[in-house]
Amino acid sequence: MSAAELNVVLAGAMIVLLAATAAVRLSARAGLPTLLVYLAIGLVIGEAGLGLEFEDAQLTQNLGLIALAVILAEGGLTTRWSVIRPVVGVSALLATLGVGISVAVTAFVAHAALNFDWRTSILLAAAVGSTDAAAVFSVLRRLPLAGRLGATLEAESGFNDPPVVILVTLVVSDAWTQANPVTALGQVGYQLAVGVLVGLVVGRVAQWVLSRSALPAAGLYPIATLAMALFAYAGAGMINASGLLAAYVTGLWLGNAPLPHRRATLGFAEGTAWLAQIGLFVLLGLLVSPGRLAAALVPALVVGGALLLLARPLTVLVCATGFRVPWREQVFMSWAGLRGAVPIVVATIPLSAGLPAASTVFDVVFVLVVVFTLIQGPTLPFLARRLGIAAAGQALDLTVESAPLEEAGAELLQVGVPEGSRLVGVYVDELRLPAGAAVSLVVRTGRAFVPTGHTVVRAGDQLLVVTTESARRQTERRLRAVARAGRLARWFGEHGDDPPPAVTSAPTSAADPAGNSPATSAADSPAISAADSRPPSTSGRLVRRIRPRTRTDIS
Repeated sequence: MSAAELNVVLAGAMIVLLAATAAVRLSARAGLPTLLVYLAIGLVIGEAGLGLEFEDAQLTQNLGLIALAVILAEGGLTTRWSVIRPVVGVSALLATLGVGISVAVTAFVAHAALNFDWRTSILLAAAVGSTDAAAVFSVLRRLPLAGRLGATLEAESGFNDPPVVILVTLVVSDAWTQANPVTALGQVGYQLAVGVLVGLVVGRVAQWVLSRSALPAAGLYPIATLAMALFAYAGAGMINASGLLAAYVTGLWLGNAPLPHRRATLGFAEGTAWLAQIGLFVLLGLLVSPGRLAAALVPALVVGGALLLLARPLTVLVCATGFRVPWREQVFMSWAGLRGAVPIVVATIPLSAGLPAASTVFDVVFVLVVVFTLIQGPTLPFLARRLGIAAAGQALDLTVESAPLEEAGAELLQVGVPEGSRLVGVYVDELRLPAGAAVSLVVRTGRAFVPTGHTVVRAGDQLLVVTTESARRQTERRLRAVARAGRLARWFGEHGDDPPPAVTSAPTSAADPAGNSPATSAADSPAISAADSRPPSTSGRLVRRIRPRTRTDIS
């Protein structure tokens, strides 16, 4: 390739990258995973669009698995262990037993309704058996879900990719005609257990090395961190263990370790994960032959319908009931089983192996992902509101320039105040944030101002809270406590624990202490604790008696 040709290729690639970057805003507004936009870009520049032909399934599979490792490593780096620790049990069960139930039910429907042979049915069911980390992270992290619910779905998406890849590899290989179920389960167990072990070992060693290394430039720390996660992926693969799980566990370990330049590392990992997603989805879009997709529509609707309406709800019911997950959360978990890049990448495994039905499996999976992402993605915010499972006052990390924060040893939190939150009507000084934390800015109806202690919090406000690193946990707990039980949260025994305790109390119709709209009932929202069922009017009268008359709201 000459220098002139290389420039043309590079210019074209950068145009695609810029278009994909600009498309993120469009997909965010529509509530869709960005994968749909990226797949569309691949189709546009492919054989049916601009005429670029690409049919290398093996290359797509190899690059796709590496891209998934990067995405999972970033997911681990940005996940707090304190949040997912309480849900590791249910997430692991969903990622193992749940995958098995989903594959069994979906394969039976594919065999009975579409007359596929059992091998093709199992391949198809296994390919769509796992939720997709990229899709789940991109959609659910924009929803103010209760910590337990969002953490469960994110952890499941990080854990359930490896079992599916292992299962499809077994079915595609010659072991399909030789291995018995016990042997297959043993291989799956070995790959998962050793993958976790490799991830833990590499993560611990990486923490020790990075925390004691004096690199000459701050930008080298993010590179070294991501390299450690990919080393775990490659190392696990060399001993026939799950590299994807190893990369996720390494990222999870390092993301919760006190590493130098942590914020810069997270920003670099996020950017690299976006680049991996863009490249992966565009590549998958190029691999598709649009002329075959029409024939795959009916099988995709049948398999997807069985997966969404039968297999996924049954999986959640069996795996989550024993952990006392409320039925409202189970309904949301059933609908939020998003499929994305993982099923399509997994479907390239039989394609690269040259199985007779591989093209059918790939086309059905591709159509299924596109159609059901269009159905599920935009409806998740509506469903969360209808089920009452949005987390009032949930503190979210604000993406900021990291260097000045590291020098100051501080962090920024952005807190949204939704309708029905007990934060509404509370004075800023009544938040009683711990030492080292303060509300530094309030954004209300598009206008920002610096609050005083007399500022009253209103519904729809965005609070910018500055806190030291040591006070962050206490700050989040205090905000959650006030959001659930009002300004007298401590009197009612509410301490903002994450996740909140299960609620069985009856709903209350009493007005909020500040005289605002009736509070959300405890039965309607697991984000509100049992303390909410106590008559808030009592605390309201007490606060009104001691409240100074000179205070005024800042509008």
